[in-house]
Amino acid sequence: MKKWGIFLTLLLMFSFVLPGAQATNNNNRFEHRQNFKTGLERLLDQEMSVLEGKNVGLITNPTGIDRSLNSIVDVLYNHPDIELKALYGPEHGVRGSAQAGQYVEFYTDPKTGLPVYSLYGATKKPTPEMLEGIDVLVFDIQDVGTRFYTYIYTMAYAMEAAKENNIPFVVLDRPNPLGGEQVEGPVLDPAYSSFVGLYPIPLRHGMTVGELANLFNEEFGIGADLKVVEMKGWKRSWAYEDSGLEWVLPSPNMPTKDTALVYPGSALIEGTNVSEGRGTTKPFELIGAPFINGDELAKKLNDEALPGVKFRSASFIPASSKHAGKLSHGVEIHVTDGQLFQPVLTGITLVKAIHDLYPNDFQFRAEDSKGISFFDLLVGNGWVRDYIESGRSVDEIVSRYNDELEEFKELRAQYLLY
Repeated sequence: MKKWGIFLTLLLMFSFVLPGAQATNNNNRFEHRQNFKTGLERLLDQEMSVLEGKNVGLITNPTGIDRSLNSIVDVLYNHPDIELKALYGPEHGVRGSAQAGQYVEFYTDPKTGLPVYSLYGATKKPTPEMLEGIDVLVFDIQDVGTRFYTYIYTMAYAMEAAKENNIPFVVLDRPNPLGGEQVEGPVLDPAYSSFVGLYPIPLRHGMTVGELANLFNEEFGIGADLKVVEMKGWKRSWAYEDSGLEWVLPSPNMPTKDTALVYPGSALIEGTNVSEGRGTTKPFELIGAPFINGDELAKKLNDEALPGVKFRSASFIPASSKHAGKLSHGVEIHVTDGQLFQPVLTGITLVKAIHDLYPNDFQFRAEDSKGISFFDLLVGNGWVRDYIESGRSVDEIVSRYNDELEEFKELRAQYLLY
């Protein structure tokens, strides 16, 4: 009886302590969210002098929102002290209505009547004609923390144009949804520079757009008159939800923050003949093809015991893109611990596993006239594909890129704002 009495006493103690501890954690998180401000919010609260009395050009998309989910387009257009004169749209457009790779024409925004210039069409860089009468260019777009996501290069090209036309450039900073601590993957070989990888940074760079803007400006010779309006209260260790911000699709196939988390690795599948899940409700989380045995692939991947992730056999029929209308088999990626999960390691392991299991059916995308596959552009070099095709291990791949990754980390440290 005495033992049971002690047990009941301890149980009662924990019943009081644990809810209190949980309440404290919730209160701390609430306090953090209340203190946090995006670059846009700080602009409106404290930094309006950089725009007041000037003709403003705005580069944005649906992710450029305030805490009440109002578009920055409407916020600036209706502000009495700002003259918003023109909009510039990245891939997918200002209102986010275009699919990946779709050409976006020049048009007039139906809500404001402002001219909208495409930076993903005939030119990816604003021309002098597009910038006529503009006194300052503003960039406000939510990035996803991956080298081959094109918005950061829209920013870089616009910075170049701003420099060439003597226009100040303002970046309104936002969180990196992958957090700001982990850096992972090969650093881009400049010989493989493209619009899905313009500068020598790793696949998962661990930086905000504001930090990248400073890095690009100083290290890669842009030299723009640049101002970054920093966030207030952002912690590099935060998951996206810690900010209290709502997730708005940065692009049609980036529906959730979970998509963004797997994207740096699973998007390497785009460089192959395997579906990366476009045309399903879980792009980049569902991976498959008609020739894959899902049970076999899931077992092989789970046997690797990769940190923070498990794989489930899954079948699906893509409504569009690769294998559209065809029953495909493969895996669904389930992240079990976002802090431990290494998306690039996972993506390379995934590509190699499919290559090794199905050598007669698996293919990398065809090479161009220079012998470069789209997979090479995504991964940022030609040697990873060579290693996979020649039977080298994932450990050998990681070992080869680790030295250059450490060098980048040293450079990166000079540009961290938070």
